Amino acid sequence: MKITEVVIARGHENVQSTHKTTFETTKETTLTKRGDCVIAVGATKGAADFNPRFKEAAKKKRARITITIEAGEVKEVVRARGSPQLSFTHPTDLVVRKSGYVCGRTAAVRADKAASDLSRKLVEKMCNPLQKIKITLAVENY
Repeated sequence: MKITEVVIARGHENVQSTHKTTFETTKETTLTKRGDCVIAVGATKGAADFNPRFKEAAKKKRARITITIEAGEVKEVVRARGSPQLSFTHPTDLVVRKSGYVCGRTAAVRADKAASDLSRKLVEKMCNPLQKIKITLAVENY
């Protein structure tokens, strides 16, 4: 069985998507050039907003999380893992990490892609403030 969360956000002209170990979405609407991991702003959800069923499933040792990022006709899939240490407490941010590090912002760990690994075609779309970005997180095998 799969449990999903959908986050709708938008692009921003300062999206760089160059961070080598993470990518992030935020409910915040501003972004500076220092935020090189941020791929979308104005998100409808932060980590704390996730459904309790999704949170519990993602905390299982065997949880696998598939993150699908869509901007217009461009789509990219990231595969990651859950962790018993996930807390989903941050009110505005969601971070997917290549490492196993966990904090209140972390939505998934051991991802196969970070911001710098996303296709440049997708990143180009994410630089447009008018571009709607849909991020779907699906947890299974828990």
